[in-house]
Amino acid sequence: MARRFSTVVFVVMVVAALVQSSKAETHEVGGTMKWTVPSSGAVAYQNWAAGETFLTGDVLEFEFTTGAHDVAKVTKAAFDACNGTNPISHKTTGPANFTLDTSGEHYYICTVGSHCSLGQKLAVNVSAARAETEFIVGDSLGWTVPSGGAATYQNWAKNKTFVVGDSLKFNFTTGAHDVAKVTKTAFDACNGTNPISHETTGPADIDLDTAGEHYFICTVGSHCSLGQKLAINVTASSSTTPATPPSSSTTPPSTTTPTSPSPSGGPSQSPSGSTTPPSPGSAPSFAVAGLSATLLSVAAALLY
Repeated sequence: MARRFSTVVFVVMVVAALVQSSKAETHEVGGTMKWTVPSSGAVAYQNWAAGETFLTGDVLEFEFTTGAHDVAKVTKAAFDACNGTNPISHKTTGPANFTLDTSGEHYYICTVGSHCSLGQKLAVNVSAARAETEFIVGDSLGWTVPSGGAATYQNWAKNKTFVVGDSLKFNFTTGAHDVAKVTKTAFDACNGTNPISHETTGPADIDLDTAGEHYFICTVGSHCSLGQKLAINVTASSSTTPATPPSSSTTPPSTTTPTSPSPSGGPSQSPSGSTTPPSPGSAPSFAVAGLSATLLSVAAALLY
């Protein structure tokens, strides 16, 4: 019985480690500026938030000197009016952490003196976490010289939505093909002499860790000029409409729609006035959840 109990304890520790490894991100509000009265006004925190990706489960860490500042989570109306009299929550000791437990808009202000009106206020848009997706390049075709030329991989990509955190799997026979990540210029010229990265062993997995245009070619012989090349657009957030893949003959479309700051200092809005949600970056993997459940089932079985 003692051995079974020890085994159960071990399994629970493994599950805890898995959960810890899939924890969401902690955002240090303001970066090096921290949580203070910004010299440039509210735009300072607007600009900081624009460079971040907020997902449910993430944490905002407000670092400030206790007694000099505080942080209150408030409604949009209170945020616009810099009114901290009836906050949703209020923390006076720094550093203060707030978990982003729901998607949507979240508003924070400093209630000390006129700090909020001077720009010490933060509005963020939080998106629901999205599972990372692995795309098999070419699906059953794999990564090879396509009989239909470059249009084959263009057509494969145009029906896909690629998001930061996803990955590409290039299935090919080692020695027969390779995959190089290159610049657009090198992509257009099928030039693999100075690749950004180069994988020669198949299958090759490549993480899509940045938004924007990504270009891949095979550097073996004339494979690239025969159509073994792939160009995709990676977005910072998931969308119901697949991104249009860039083309070697035309200027690739922008991956994001320009946004303008809300007059209230709130989350950025699109030209139509609708709030633009932030993107998922790295999201907890369904595989981790499934493995955790399996391990817990094993632990329960060992008790009987």
